[in-house]
Amino acid sequence: MSNKFYITTPIYYVNDRPHIGHAYTTVAADVLARWHKSRGEKTFFLTGTDEHGIKVAQAADKNGKDVKDFVDANAQTFKDAWQKLNVQYDNFLRTTDTKHIKAVQAAVQALYDKGFIYKGEYEGLYCVSCEQYKFEDDLVDGKCREHNEKPVLMKEESYFFKLSQFEKILEQKISSDELKILPPERKNEILSFLKSGLKDISISRKNVKWGIPLPFETSQTIYVWVDAFLNYLTGLGWQGKAGEAPEFFPPEVQLMSKDILRVHATIWAALLLALELPLPRQIYVHGYFTIGSQKMSKSLGNVIWPEILVEKFGVDGVRYLLMSSLAWGQDGDVTMERFVEKYNADLANGLGNLISRVVTLNSKFKIQNSKLQSKIKNFDKLINELRFKEVLEGIWNYVAWANKYIEDKKLWELVKNKPEEGKKTLAELLSLIFEIGEALEPFLPETSQKIKEILASGKSEPLFPRV
Repeated sequence: MSNKFYITTPIYYVNDRPHIGHAYTTVAADVLARWHKSRGEKTFFLTGTDEHGIKVAQAADKNGKDVKDFVDANAQTFKDAWQKLNVQYDNFLRTTDTKHIKAVQAAVQALYDKGFIYKGEYEGLYCVSCEQYKFEDDLVDGKCREHNEKPVLMKEESYFFKLSQFEKILEQKISSDELKILPPERKNEILSFLKSGLKDISISRKNVKWGIPLPFETSQTIYVWVDAFLNYLTGLGWQGKAGEAPEFFPPEVQLMSKDILRVHATIWAALLLALELPLPRQIYVHGYFTIGSQKMSKSLGNVIWPEILVEKFGVDGVRYLLMSSLAWGQDGDVTMERFVEKYNADLANGLGNLISRVVTLNSKFKIQNSKLQSKIKNFDKLINELRFKEVLEGIWNYVAWANKYIEDKKLWELVKNKPEEGKKTLAELLSLIFEIGEALEPFLPETSQKIKEILASGKSEPLFPRV
């Protein structure tokens, strides 16, 4: 097994502030990074913001702001959100960073020199919100599936990347799991898409000024997907040289939602092959959050913002609610009412109540350093498989068992009437709580630390006040 672990989130568009979908991906990456670091692996966690293209320029214009001021302010909202959620990334890459721009231009020049880029004319249906050209079978009632808007017909001189050249090799590498796509239904979706054939793609825009100029024709700017994908390399300090992978590359895991899988599995993978660089080991695709069975949408007014959740539930409360909401690869339906219910049941009445009762009952005996034979099974396999909800369910089975054990034993009576047996039972429970604290470390780092402090001091404090 390699002693390094490189994990990425997508870089997020700065046309708006982060919502809970962004927060889920980023906290999930943070959980994995913390877990691998705790095992002594050299770990690198990259996130960032995607700041070029029509959509961003239009959003700045709509807000009456200079585009650079607009992206600076919105990139900061992502940094602020991740700080509030105790996300410890190793680098936050912005595509407006000078080093990124220079490396992207060097990489595109290398692709041009190697014959993978040629000049042509493009005509097609273009969805501004996706920043993608669409084929008729991508549309529903003539509209983009993702954004429910009609694409515009565009015709322009453009440079193309020879994506079609990589169709067979991508099919072979994805089929064989050299590039592993999980869950399996997402792998099958991509293989089915590849069977329909890949077409060369336009990688430049003539009339989009807010972007990185092509090195060999500065009147055109580089198509945002190419610019964005190369962040996974430039975020490690790569300077755009073909055949030269930076230290941590390739990623062990690339986390994303299903709307951007297709372009990652085709354009991103093909760019790497053309640049003679290794493919990511695994792309993991998580589901969407729906709010009361509807897709999140600002127009519907049903978007849940991370900072509102943090105010209500605290940092670790939010991390728990996010990580326990989506089953492996599936969508998850949430509402604020359900979050309140789950927080109170699992955190306030479950874990918080357990620790409070045991520590209070132990005040008579002051048992410390109670580390008995391990009760908690190893969750390594589940964490490696990104089954976060199942890990937390497993940990909470122990919390529920411990609370029931206290009731069944009538522990409050036992410590009075049979102190030796009470002491033995308390030692067992304190040991289990210590283990629960350790198991929670990647998920709820502040809570994990507080549990250890409470056990050491013997002084209880309410970890999760009821909401």
